[in-house]
Amino acid sequence: MQEITKRASETRGRIARGTLKLVTVAFVCASLCGCMGSGFGLMDSGVDSNVTTQSTGAKKNSDTASDEATIRNAVSSADLGKLKGDPLPWANTDTGSAGVVSAISQTQAGELTCRDFTTTSHSFNGIAKYRGTTCLTPAGDWKLVNFEKVI
Repeated sequence: MQEITKRASETRGRIARGTLKLVTVAFVCASLCGCMGSGFGLMDSGVDSNVTTQSTGAKKNSDTASDEATIRNAVSSADLGKLKGDPLPWANTDTGSAGVVSAISQTQAGELTCRDFTTTSHSFNGIAKYRGTTCLTPAGDWKLVNFEKVI
């Protein structure tokens, strides 16, 4: 009689070596496919050169002008008699900035009425303190004549 079965230890060794070879070959093939593919390089013709990007600094000027207008409107529309030195909050929904006007004083020079103020601004750029002056023009509009950051 001839034995046609093999021991389990002999079978496991062959399967393990065969599986290892198969996994190695599959890994090498998969790695080489990525190297030979096209369309993912930086210099390929598939790059869209019409797409441009811009830093957020370019929007700063319009945001600053919008915040200044909001502050001017808050200061010019404040009823100083009712305010009695209390802080005056302001918020700009267009830019997400907000702050508090901590002091407003009104001066009269002839027919020119001006309001000096101190305010804070809380925005994406951080928190800053400003001093400014807004004056009533002969046409009846308030104009921001001075607005500077306090260091």
